[in-house]
Amino acid sequence: MSINKVVKVALIGNPNTGKTSLFNQLTGLKQKVGNYPGITVEKKQGICKLNETVKAEVTDLPGTYSINPTSMDETLVLDTLLNEKNETFPDVIVVVVDIENIKRNLLLFTQIKDLKIPTILVINMVDQMERKGIKINVPLLEAQLKTKIVLASARKRIGIEEIKLAILNYKNLDITPISNISERIDKEYFTKLKSAFKEFPLYKSWLLITQKKEFDFLTEKEQKLVLKFREDLDCIKRYQHKETILRYQIINEILKESFIVDTTKATDLRGVLDRILTHKVFGYVIFALILLFIFQGIFDWASYPMDIIDGAFASLSSWVKTVMPPGTFTNLIAEGIIPGIGGVVIFIPQIAILFTFISILEETGYMSRVVFLMDKIMRKFGMSGKSVIPLISGTACAIPAIMASRNISSWKERLITILVVPFTTCSARLPVYAILIALIIPNKPVLGILNLQGLTMMALYLLGFTAAILSSILLHKVLKINNKSLFVIEMPNYKIPSIKNIVYEVIEKTKAFVFGAGKIILALSIVLWFLASNGPASFKNAEQTVSEKTENKDLSKEELQKKIASYKLENSYIGYMGKTIEPVIKPMGYDWKIGIALISSFAAREVFVGALATIYNVDSDGEDVGTIKQRMAAEINPDTGEKRFNFPTGVSLLLFYAFAMQCIGTLAIVKRETNSWKWPMLQLVGMGILAYISAVVAFNIFS
Repeated sequence: MSINKVVKVALIGNPNTGKTSLFNQLTGLKQKVGNYPGITVEKKQGICKLNETVKAEVTDLPGTYSINPTSMDETLVLDTLLNEKNETFPDVIVVVVDIENIKRNLLLFTQIKDLKIPTILVINMVDQMERKGIKINVPLLEAQLKTKIVLASARKRIGIEEIKLAILNYKNLDITPISNISERIDKEYFTKLKSAFKEFPLYKSWLLITQKKEFDFLTEKEQKLVLKFREDLDCIKRYQHKETILRYQIINEILKESFIVDTTKATDLRGVLDRILTHKVFGYVIFALILLFIFQGIFDWASYPMDIIDGAFASLSSWVKTVMPPGTFTNLIAEGIIPGIGGVVIFIPQIAILFTFISILEETGYMSRVVFLMDKIMRKFGMSGKSVIPLISGTACAIPAIMASRNISSWKERLITILVVPFTTCSARLPVYAILIALIIPNKPVLGILNLQGLTMMALYLLGFTAAILSSILLHKVLKINNKSLFVIEMPNYKIPSIKNIVYEVIEKTKAFVFGAGKIILALSIVLWFLASNGPASFKNAEQTVSEKTENKDLSKEELQKKIASYKLENSYIGYMGKTIEPVIKPMGYDWKIGIALISSFAAREVFVGALATIYNVDSDGEDVGTIKQRMAAEINPDTGEKRFNFPTGVSLLLFYAFAMQCIGTLAIVKRETNSWKWPMLQLVGMGILAYISAVVAFNIFS
């Protein structure tokens, strides 16, 4: 029997209530990630089969403490719940609360309940009840909150089927508010409000007038009424404050009878761990050791699978030339597409290891401790503790990291965070760093357990973070914007990581990296191959020109073919382009081939390796070229007779990529988030100058 009915479900909750874990359990791998129309906030949606004929379309909304928003992410939740014309407006809402923080979490629930949308309350992490000495009278609590309650543990798959059944029967849910709060605030005022907006639930009308924004779904008449009510701002602020107090009073009365905690059973292990992990000295030492362990793992554990992948693509390229008839199409496949894609696929093991560690740190609750630890430091540099989240997220990708800055309410702190995030070493830099470090840094043990390559990788990450901090100091002094935000963060309970959640996260992020970079690299590989395989008259006469030179008369056939291939590449369209920019990049220690890869990588940093793979494969003219690492290691500088990728050039490239804004996608997001081209242009030029000067100085010092 085919599925023919879809129930729209909104998943809402405070941060760190296990909402995303529940989303993963309900939807499995049937998820899609996109952006909300017109904005860059990420939207996660998934499909959940409820029975043979009904499925749920579940939208995981950003975490929020209330629907009186203080940031752009929280505003999105409000917009979704107020606009019935919105494509994600829910048939039913599932509010997720943490069993240990139920009092604070219920504030959001009581607000949503007043909107008269069918609402289910899921009390998560119930596997902790006995250990924490918690008892819940579920029937009584359901009667008091006028809703269906499901006890669940997303981590242990407890209550998942009950949640699906509750969603299926959402039309039977009670939609009356928990208590008539409006009468207890000011009966006369709210009677006028109800009369003005007769078609809306009273609480929806109240939310419309308390927000400092326009709602485009309102009619012109409704908008005028909203503006009229907003005129008395002092009254609105006073009533908002009174509303919050009344809601907590009602929640306290409800929980007094139905929620009992035996404090004698509670353990203080969390307190002990917090004192250690957030210590003003040991906290930073532990964080540094964790980072060092991650970077060691990235090199040590990934080396074997990377060698297998690198060798497989080199063999595949040679095999294609063997089995396919000689010609343009075969050259395109063997010299363009396969090496280009191989230049990205080779780094999947390292990317997967990085994302695995980040997911584990988030799942255990440790990342929130890092944010808390860094708050005091961040404030000295014009940012807040919330800025740490984008800076750490930037180790995956700068684009979602910049989006994550939307939870910072101060415009100055948010702008500084947006401008410095690209200094953080993202996963796109990882392929460049990995191959250059492998070429110029020996794989030597340090102190018996550490590795010199891993230490170098950590140093580059610390360099990026230091550049971000120093830039923020400069921007803090230069930007004349006087506003600050309060820093509020919830310390979640420590949890054993969910393997399922980690697997989902790693697969999704690795897939996004590979396919996102793969599309760009595939297109650029074809363009680069075409430009390297074609040229003007001098290119077409290469064989005759090289053969007629006196010094080439006594060469063997293989040596002559190699000379012809090199001459062709230098006289191709890409060769002329490279030679044109060579005078600019020569002080950095680069030749025209590196220059072409450098320019290509403005589309995405990881293109650098794929571009070199394509150029070197074209340069080979059909010989067995080996892996990209072998080709780069064998490349010779004709001016000095030394290896092209020696220590000075390698350090120069590492520093250039540590500082340069080599990502068009990031520039586009910065423009969209700041609504101006001024800031992305400042990033591009400022970071470019810093990268160029650093690379030139490093090359000349180490030469």
